[in-house]
Amino acid sequence: MTLRAVFAGTPAFALPSLQAMCEAKIDIPAVYTQPDRPAGRGRKLRPGPIKQFAIKHGLSVRQPQSLGAEIGPLAQLAPDLIVVVAYGLILPQTILDLPRLGCVNVHASLLPRWRGAAPIQRAIEAGDARTGITLMQMDQGLDTGALLAQTNTPIHPDDNTQTLHDRLSELGADLLIDLLGQMAGGPVTAQPQSAAGVCYAPRLSREEACLDWRESAATLDRRIRAFNPWPLARSHLDDVDWLIWRARPGPTTTTATAGTVLEASAGLLRIQAGDGTLDLLELQLPGRRVLDARSFLNGHAVKPGARFTTPGKGHADS
Repeated sequence: MTLRAVFAGTPAFALPSLQAMCEAKIDIPAVYTQPDRPAGRGRKLRPGPIKQFAIKHGLSVRQPQSLGAEIGPLAQLAPDLIVVVAYGLILPQTILDLPRLGCVNVHASLLPRWRGAAPIQRAIEAGDARTGITLMQMDQGLDTGALLAQTNTPIHPDDNTQTLHDRLSELGADLLIDLLGQMAGGPVTAQPQSAAGVCYAPRLSREEACLDWRESAATLDRRIRAFNPWPLARSHLDDVDWLIWRARPGPTTTTATAGTVLEASAGLLRIQAGDGTLDLLELQLPGRRVLDARSFLNGHAVKPGARFTTPGKGHADS
């Protein structure tokens, strides 16, 4: 039996799932995605990746501001299920109840760990060894639905949010197609989420991207990777906010004041952390290009003994 599935998604994370559904010849009567948003210097409305793909492949696109008025149109489409991947709008219970197979969500964590808006970033920031994809039967709670399938992947020491995002989006698409094949063949049993291990992944803010050098080098490294590519970790030196794209923990023997520049030569920019040291590998000044440490130091004088601070605050240890 061929499934008839409405797709709802907005950002690039959702794209592999929609592509995989098309390649698997799933009947997709409509694609829901959020309204076009202003982008670029001219702030012109720009369609997102899901809309662009849907139009290119002749799929019907709907972009409501909310879903309250969509019950009728969705009922007329008579989908077997709705697949939701980072859509960004809350589905009311009337829509959750509409398809005979319900609504399936592709979530980028191993639920019940990291419910919420930023599971990829929070898993890196927390130092999790592994994360993964969960397919769940949606209910009205925040990522509380019963589990249909899971797969996991290691978080590598050099993973940032972008690299892990890309890997998880592909894993999610593969797992989704496997599940849809099972659902086409008959009922799939969902398992309630465990009450143990629940934690939440709140949305990132620019304010929390400001580094506190009193933290350990390992913690700072995780935060830098979690905040790449947005909002980007930052720190203050010589009245300028530096954006830090990539770093790695250095030797642990130095005991200078947190935030102090220890070395700044021959491509090495080493900063004292609260526990250990951190080597800055890729940096950017506002409005400039991203540079590796060697290129950066060739064009910017940084002296040992200078101290990084948290933007808008005093020295890191004050």
